[in-house]
Amino acid sequence: MKKIIYLAFVFIALSACSNEQVVNREINEIVTGVDPNSWVLIPAGNFYSGMHEKETIIGYDYEMMVTHVTNDQYAKYLNEALAKGTIKVVNNQVLGYYKGDKFDGYLHEEEITEGDKLQMPVNKAGCHIRFENKQFVVNKGFGNHPVVMVTWFGANAYAEFYGYRLPTEKEWEKAARGDDTRAFPWGNEIGAYITNYRSDKNALQRLIGGKRARTTPVGYYNGQTYTKRKGKKAKDFVTKDNRSPYGLYDMGGNVWQWTGDDYPKMHYRYMRGGSFNSYEYNLFVWARNSAGPDFFNINIGFRCARDLKTESPVKKEESTLKETEETETPQN
Repeated sequence: MKKIIYLAFVFIALSACSNEQVVNREINEIVTGVDPNSWVLIPAGNFYSGMHEKETIIGYDYEMMVTHVTNDQYAKYLNEALAKGTIKVVNNQVLGYYKGDKFDGYLHEEEITEGDKLQMPVNKAGCHIRFENKQFVVNKGFGNHPVVMVTWFGANAYAEFYGYRLPTEKEWEKAARGDDTRAFPWGNEIGAYITNYRSDKNALQRLIGGKRARTTPVGYYNGQTYTKRKGKKAKDFVTKDNRSPYGLYDMGGNVWQWTGDDYPKMHYRYMRGGSFNSYEYNLFVWARNSAGPDFFNINIGFRCARDLKTESPVKKEESTLKETEETETPQN
C-alpha cells in the first residue's frame, strides 16, 4: 500500500514538471500584510481525524507557524548555518549532518544512515535561493513566497536549528481542521479566490501576468483586494480568507508541507496540504502524500511546530519569592 502511495506521489510530482519549463525569474513583490514570523496556539483537546472522522485527542498544547517557511526565512537559516559550520555547499548542493534512523529491515524499507544529507539544491531551476559570493540570496520578489525544493532533511534541519520541530500528522490535521468535521481548512467549499491550487488557474499569474508563476506569497488569501495595473487600466483580484479555525494560512494549497513522523518499518516521510499543482481532492484536511526524505520538488515546502515553554516549579517559586521580597522591601 505504501508503495502505491509513493508511486502516486511521484506521478503527481512529475506531472508538475512535465509540461512546463521551470525558470528562475524575478517578479514584483506583493505585500500581504501577514507576518511569516508569527505563531499560533493549538490547544489540547479532541478533534476529528481522517475522512471517517475518528475522534482523536492530543493531550497537550503546542504552537504552529501561521504560514509556510518563506524563502527569506530559509535563506537566513542557510547563511547562519553556513557561518556556524553545520552545513556545507558541494556541487550546488546544501549538505548537512543527520543522525540516521532506526532500520527495521522491513520489505522495501531503505536504510537511512548517519551522515551528510541533501537539504536542498541551489542555483537550480525551480529554486528561488541562489548561492553566490559565499552567501545565500533570494530572487527578487520571492522573499515572502514559501520555500520550495527543500528535502525532508532540509526542513527538519531548519526546525532543529531554531529549536523547533516538524509537526506530526495529527498535530498538522488538528491545526488545519479545528474541532469540527470540515473538509477543507476554511470550511466545506472550494473555489477561485480562496487558495492557490490547480483548478484556480493560478492567482499570481492573473495578477502579475506571465505563464510561469506558481507559488503565491504566504498569507496571500486573506480577504484582501489586490490591484493589477496595466497602463491606465486597473483590475482587482479579491481574495477570500483561507485561515484554518486556529488562524493558519494556506493549510490547503500553495505547497505541500513535510511532517515529522518517522513511522516504524518505513523510510518514507509524509506531507499534507496539497499544492498549486493539486486538484481539490488533495486539499482535503485528511489527504496525504509521501516520498523519501531526500526528495525535493517545486511544490514542496513546510512549516514548523514547537512545544510550549513551561517554567519549572523551582524557578517559578524562586521568581515569586523574589517578587515578594522586592515588594516588601522598605523604600528610603
